[in-house]
Amino acid sequence: MRPGHDRTPVHAPGWLPGVGAVSYGGDYNPEQWPEEVWAEDVALMRDAGVNLVSIGIFSWGLLEPSEGVYDFGWLDRVIELLHANGIRVDLGTPTASPPAWFFDAYPHTRVVSRDGTVLGFGSRGLVCPSSAEYRRAATAIATQLARRYGRHPALALWHVHNEYGVPVSEDYSATSAAAFRTWLQERYGSLDALNAVWGTAFWGQVYRSWDHVGVPALAPSVVNPAHRLDFARFTDDALLACFVAERDAIRAESPGIPITTNFMAGACHSTDLWRWAAEVDVVSNDHYLTAADPRGHVGLAMAADLTRSFAGGKPWILMEHSTSGVNWQERNVAKRPGEMARNALSHLGRGADAILFFQWRASRSGAEKFHSAMLPHAGTGSRVFREVRELGAGLAGLDEVLGSRVEADVAILWDQQSFWAQDLEWRPSVDARHRERVDAFYDRLWRDGITVDFAHPEHDLSRYKLVLAPASYLLTARAAENLTAYVAQGGTLLTSFFSGIVDEHDRVHTGPHLSVLRDALGVTVEEFLPLRAGERVHVALAPETGAEVPDEGHEGTQPPAPVVADVWADDLTLAGAEVVGTYTDGPAAGRPAITRHRHGAGTGWYLSTRPDADGLARVLRRVYRDAGVTPAGLPEDVEVVRRRGAEADFVVVANHTDKPVDLGLSGVDLLTGETAEPGRGALTVAGGGVRVVRTPRA
Repeated sequence: MRPGHDRTPVHAPGWLPGVGAVSYGGDYNPEQWPEEVWAEDVALMRDAGVNLVSIGIFSWGLLEPSEGVYDFGWLDRVIELLHANGIRVDLGTPTASPPAWFFDAYPHTRVVSRDGTVLGFGSRGLVCPSSAEYRRAATAIATQLARRYGRHPALALWHVHNEYGVPVSEDYSATSAAAFRTWLQERYGSLDALNAVWGTAFWGQVYRSWDHVGVPALAPSVVNPAHRLDFARFTDDALLACFVAERDAIRAESPGIPITTNFMAGACHSTDLWRWAAEVDVVSNDHYLTAADPRGHVGLAMAADLTRSFAGGKPWILMEHSTSGVNWQERNVAKRPGEMARNALSHLGRGADAILFFQWRASRSGAEKFHSAMLPHAGTGSRVFREVRELGAGLAGLDEVLGSRVEADVAILWDQQSFWAQDLEWRPSVDARHRERVDAFYDRLWRDGITVDFAHPEHDLSRYKLVLAPASYLLTARAAENLTAYVAQGGTLLTSFFSGIVDEHDRVHTGPHLSVLRDALGVTVEEFLPLRAGERVHVALAPETGAEVPDEGHEGTQPPAPVVADVWADDLTLAGAEVVGTYTDGPAAGRPAITRHRHGAGTGWYLSTRPDADGLARVLRRVYRDAGVTPAGLPEDVEVVRRRGAEADFVVVANHTDKPVDLGLSGVDLLTGETAEPGRGALTVAGGGVRVVRTPRA
């Protein structure tokens, strides 16, 4: 009998079928090794506490050695070996890497870059997503896998493709051009409508035939930004359609088994993950530290919060991260002792109920042979493997954390389509980049110990005390109405510069800039006043009245020190707002810089420049008071996140310093069993250490 044939999987209680524990493991690529190594791998997995592995992700050329001819023998044996040892399977479809025979048979499916270069075979992910031949072949291999293994008792999850949009997403081939025209016809209906929304009267770009509409390849000057924006949307739709085709083929053969694909939240800019999250059964994410960033743990936290937000607060899977260094950055810094556990448990603290790595055994060959692994080249006697084993033992005691939720009072707006538009050419300042502002705001909230959700501007925001809009350049009328209603109903909104400028077609909103948020913010922008490189401006803050905590730039009877800012200034026109900060120099000297406006039951703030880190902290302290948000007062680089359970809470503390800290924690550390009772001592967190503390329900 072939594996999985006529078997009915037994679904034990848990968020994945048959999974009632925190999942631990990673990508397993046995096809890279002689078969006699497999038994050793599985024995070491059991020793390390591994209970879930992802397999088959890059094995298309082995599973289908020629078109329509399949060989599942080796995969049968791998799955049976894993199942016999109690290790669950996340079965991948290998469609991120079509085999050599595919490109030989269908050479026109190769990706064409924006400059017209045809990209060759020998890498991964290089296929035209609009290709009918690719869609057919990918769906066929997914169907075959689902028929063979879809009811196998080892199967816990389906893993479609791998990191959609990476390493390339946009394809400028003739196939994509034809598909793009069809997409535009379905979206706009007529050339008149297309010409109107693209503003083709500018530079004489009016189209009279659909055949004349092409992809926005390199041109003598800047290409129409509305054209570029729609091509980004089309590309996202094409990639998503590939996923949906495979997903639906699998569902037909493997009912009841959840299906995912691994996101790269915040790292891949070609996918609108709000849309993707609605199409997967469970959200999963890959995350790798930026080695050049000495405070990469903040970026990790942001990616985790993004992923949890895409998941709607439900449990999610950390599908990949690294045990130590990676291989694809300029300087692949190794993780220090204890850093792997902090990284893993920081993800868990922010909602992940599965902790997986790339990969199980380090590769001897190929492009990623210097990528760290759970079982490194140095073997079982290595520090990395000892830490892998220790982490597995610790996670084995965290079953009761499963299903608990992270709750946040603050949200940062995240709209990938706005980011696509903002970062195109010929904006008022090359320094006004969306990601820099989002990172700066998130970093400040992280330092203040405030847990953050991310939200789309059109989402229901009513549960948040404070909403921050660091980079909302593109704001639809619906989104603007939503934000205005949020303020009117009692929310606090802080909007940063270069926001609310254009609609969904990258057309400037009528009236002065920021008019779409005039009611919420009480201010409009008459003119942008971007600054020269290196130029600074200063903002004098108005004295606070009735504040329990004075501005930290205030000493004695002296007025507060000015806020130092750069990159941007606005010439503002007040429409009911009060002035909180005034430019003392620069192109807007004497004019309002920071405003506050009461609208209905709430408050709208506008920040028209880019303050330095200290200045942003001082502004946010005032905004926090309006919103009723209290910073946690944590020591520098100590991270605390609370997951709320039905009967208890779970506080995850990661100490990213080399000195012990005492936060007055009481409860049971689920990693060590150590207990501290209120008034009878507290749980100290060692330098570089991490704790997962069960406490009474807050």
